[in-house]
Amino acid sequence: MTARTTASAATPEPELDVDALLDDPGTRIVVCCGAGGVGKTTTAAALGIRAAERGRRVVVLTIDPARRLAQSMGLTELDNTPRRVAGVDDSAGGELHAMMLDMKRTFDEIVEAHADPERARAILENPFYQSLSAGFAGTQEYMAMEKLGQLRAEDEWDLIVVDTPPSRSALDFLDAPGRLGSFLDGRFIRVLTAPAKVGGRAGLKFMNLGVSGLSVFTGLLDKLLGRGLLRDMQTFVTAMDTMFGGFRARADATYRLLQAPGTAFLVVAAPERDALREAAYFVERLAADRMPLAGLVLNRVHGSEAAHLGAERALAAAENLEDDGIVDHHTGKGDEGRTSPDAGSPADGSPEAPPEASEDPEGPENAGNAENAGNAGNRASRDGSPAAPATAERLAAGMLRLHVERMHVISRERRTRERFAALHPEVPVVEVAALPGDVHDLEGLRAIGERLAARPGAESA
Repeated sequence: MTARTTASAATPEPELDVDALLDDPGTRIVVCCGAGGVGKTTTAAALGIRAAERGRRVVVLTIDPARRLAQSMGLTELDNTPRRVAGVDDSAGGELHAMMLDMKRTFDEIVEAHADPERARAILENPFYQSLSAGFAGTQEYMAMEKLGQLRAEDEWDLIVVDTPPSRSALDFLDAPGRLGSFLDGRFIRVLTAPAKVGGRAGLKFMNLGVSGLSVFTGLLDKLLGRGLLRDMQTFVTAMDTMFGGFRARADATYRLLQAPGTAFLVVAAPERDALREAAYFVERLAADRMPLAGLVLNRVHGSEAAHLGAERALAAAENLEDDGIVDHHTGKGDEGRTSPDAGSPADGSPEAPPEASEDPEGPENAGNAENAGNAGNRASRDGSPAAPATAERLAAGMLRLHVERMHVISRERRTRERFAALHPEVPVVEVAALPGDVHDLEGLRAIGERLAARPGAESA
């Protein structure tokens, strides 16, 4: 046993107790983040169902554009309004709702809530605002923060589960308020809005005549952006001027909410090198931003009920079946127990037919005993089709080789997890055994939830 193995055995990795996390009334927000393709959306949905069926009123918010959450929950679509999920066991008093972020609609709601009707209409109809709200870099993440803040402020939900976008952009929502705020409050915007704030013809004169070369700068912008776009930007920023402080204040409040004790971040990963490298990045970034990390969900972990049979022994057994001639051996009445392909055969190597074979010209379908059925198997062998024992041996060899591959996968996954644990030994981990197929309904999500809550030593899939 190596020193590393000894140390690992002496100090076991901390275990993540998912049920304790979900049952804790102090846990109000769970944020699932991770690389793409690791089952993050499924994990978020499974957490939501399990928490609801354990008595909590839950809403799952996804900003993943794949819309898999709606399909797995049996909803035709998700939108910006929480929709109750049918089929969830509410006997414990819980409920499950789900929604998908509509960033433009969320932006519109902010404008409508914080501007008088006339100014709100001017903003919503502004071409620059329409472009900004539909796809400006950082808008989606900023609006996710806004929606999370709205849901938490309503105080209607016991638990909010947030499913973030894939890859490293999953943590962009931590930076989005600062980026969008810097854009809206930055020097570039102040330069653009200076003429509008002067007002009317005086503003246009300021743009055209300016001081210290400002006219050259704005003239260049006119050529690059077009005077129409420049005017739309000026009009938009002027109309939004009184709202900028509110944007920043709400974003700061939501950021502090994410740092609060009632929030728990779960990093979701697969037991693969690239996915766990991304997971390590998430862990380090969350620590740097003082975000409360609950632990790592290691998804789709492979196991085997025959783990006591090592890869080397299984491979040796498969090769023995394939290489020692057993697969090509045809067993008849007089061949029981023989392991040599030429035992009991004529010198020319052809199989010797027992007398009973010629006494039953009609074949085994008219024979009433197991003896004639065995003779039929020998006739099948002479016709070139495999005999039953040979087929069984080939099948056994193939299954052994599949077991060898599974044991190699298990070994590789274990080594990958050990590397992560060596870098971050303080991070609690829960392993989720792989399911045999894709998850596309509530039953599949429940099965994932059971695996999330399974204690060490539970049966693997």
